[in-house]
Amino acid sequence: MDENRRQFWALYLTRFAEGFGFVALITLLPYYINELDPSGTTVLGVTISAGLIVGLYTSGFTFVQTLAIVPLSWAGDRFDKRTVLLVVLGFGMVVYALFPLVDSSASFIAVRALQGIVVTGAGLMTLSLVGQIATGGTRANYIGKANAASFAASIVGSLSAGVVYEAFGFGPVFAIVVAIMFVAWLGTFRYLERDVTRVAGFPFTDLALNRRILTVSSFRFQYAFSVTLVRTWIPIFAGVAAAEGGLAYGGLAVALTVVAEKFTNMCCQPFTGTLSDRYGRALFVFAGGAAYGLVALAVPFAPAIGAALGAPSEIVVGIPAMLAGLAVPLGAWFPLETIPSQVTLFGDVSPAFLPLVALSGLLGVADSFREPASMALFADEGTDDGGVASSFGIRELVWRPGSVIAPLLGGWLMYEVSMASVFYVGGAFALTGVGTFFAILAWRHGASALTEW
Repeated sequence: MDENRRQFWALYLTRFAEGFGFVALITLLPYYINELDPSGTTVLGVTISAGLIVGLYTSGFTFVQTLAIVPLSWAGDRFDKRTVLLVVLGFGMVVYALFPLVDSSASFIAVRALQGIVVTGAGLMTLSLVGQIATGGTRANYIGKANAASFAASIVGSLSAGVVYEAFGFGPVFAIVVAIMFVAWLGTFRYLERDVTRVAGFPFTDLALNRRILTVSSFRFQYAFSVTLVRTWIPIFAGVAAAEGGLAYGGLAVALTVVAEKFTNMCCQPFTGTLSDRYGRALFVFAGGAAYGLVALAVPFAPAIGAALGAPSEIVVGIPAMLAGLAVPLGAWFPLETIPSQVTLFGDVSPAFLPLVALSGLLGVADSFREPASMALFADEGTDDGGVASSFGIRELVWRPGSVIAPLLGGWLMYEVSMASVFYVGGAFALTGVGTFFAILAWRHGASALTEW
């Protein structure tokens, strides 16, 4: 048990390192755009606009991620997953060390593409190993803990990367990323046991026809559109100008709407994973997906909810009376009248702010029911049929169409229909996904469908 605990902690640290590097780059992306100042160019007679080049900053990463899924999954099943993970982490240290050296859009796009291999490989191998080491009765719980580590990295990374950049520039941010990945590499090398499983052939072929994987994929394919739309447009709704349908909040307020979802998801997943292990996977996938869709539909009503509840338009925190004693020693350095009695954390926000943060937090709670159960189901099938890495690879591939198409759909809806329509469509995708999922289960298992697996 102690040996397994050390293995899990090594994998959690790796999950944290992968998430920290990913979100640090996302946080710095606007600064790279300012620094590199992309402009239009002509390649082989084809004119590429500045907007398309900026799009390649992200789509190049996503495209290589998609290409990397199948070969990395196959390598994880065919060889030692521990070795593959160590190679990916070592490669990741090199890739992140290159980011401060980029001096053009072309070099940035190339290094971001390499980052796609790192993020995909680390994510697939860590989740595959967690699912493989855990037993069936604890699998969702351990996967939930691994996801919690990733969400913790997202919170810490998003809040710290910008601060470090403003003070010291790009270099120190990526030095921190490389250092964290090196610690994760050492932990993996020291505590993770060699993976003795070997799967001959090409397990994607058999797993692609697995009935349970096909059933949950019918939900996951549609749910990818929902999550991509809602997660992407929550901060857009909070931050863009009122003329474009937004709330025009400042950077800190927008960041809090994003962090709220990640924080509740992080806190809940180990617990909801345990419940999924106890009561079944399908029920939690259905409940989490349905709840996510209903909360998404409520997001556009945040202003109305705030007005009805009389929510404040600014958040003020009073300094506790117990700190008043500090006035005497502080008075030696600062005039006493400069010591405030209260601090305004968020000014110039509308009454919609607190309801929007609460709804974002509820989205995290809802998704925490779905995610560990869904991941554990793929791990169950991959472990039973041979090819857990390939099973997670199929899971990633099913998600890709939604993650690529949904932003284009959301942009069109925002400008051609309304801001609210983005969330209505996002919520509808989640609800049609759970409806399809339940219909297939009911057809195969009858009235007790949601408790069958």
